[in-house]
Amino acid sequence: MDWLQALQRLRSDGAPSVLATVTEVRGHAPREAGAKMLVGAEATWGTIGGGNLEATVIDRARTMLVAGTAAPERLVFPLNEHATTLHGRQCCGGVASVLLEPFPARPTVAVFGLGHVGHELARILSRLPIRLYLVDSRAAQLGPARLADVADGPADVLPRHSPVPDSVVGELPPGSHVFIMTHDHAEDFLLCDAVLRRDDLGPAGLIGSAAKWARFRRKLRAEGHDDAAIDRISCPMGLPDVTGKDPAAIAISVAAELLQTLAKQRAG
Repeated sequence: MDWLQALQRLRSDGAPSVLATVTEVRGHAPREAGAKMLVGAEATWGTIGGGNLEATVIDRARTMLVAGTAAPERLVFPLNEHATTLHGRQCCGGVASVLLEPFPARPTVAVFGLGHVGHELARILSRLPIRLYLVDSRAAQLGPARLADVADGPADVLPRHSPVPDSVVGELPPGSHVFIMTHDHAEDFLLCDAVLRRDDLGPAGLIGSAAKWARFRRKLRAEGHDDAAIDRISCPMGLPDVTGKDPAAIAISVAAELLQTLAKQRAG
């Protein structure tokens, strides 16, 4: 597998990576400008020349991965016997510049229920650099023609048809943001219960009124969930200042709240 295939695989798996590219060479160096290496948390693909240069780049790239660094960095390596090194000397006699470009893990968002509101929300979210699960118990809601205006954005769109949508909750990666808006309140409740049975998911939202949420809270308590766990689900969801019952208005409100949450997470 080459570095490009590895980058695509890591992105599909929701894992971060750093791409190292030799951008400039003066004099002699192990590799020419344009040589690339992808650094993941546990493996590398490709090479930029080995030795101290490559080992130092791997060290720095993995530090960036741990820190969640998003900005690119440029490193310059004098390749002579006088240069201070950590991993052995390279006496090629030249100078090499290396650009480190982080590819952060894409946030995962799951929309359960592709009705009027769910479809509008999917259309908006598909324009973001995220992994987007679209889940529905009705196969027709996920047909290619219906999702044509969702599949052409930068998001990695992952349609999932399941007669038991709450079973899909188990395949979501840790930290996933979940929006529950199916056509059936019974499905909504089972999804809420499944979300609360995992303690590693991100924020969750449920479409509905305060009255619906009061009923759900009573039933979730009866299933053994305490108030602290139940409070992980927001209902009604979206920004309170963005009102309206039109599907597009609800979707915009929910998407705006998600963007605020993602920005706070990036800021630490």
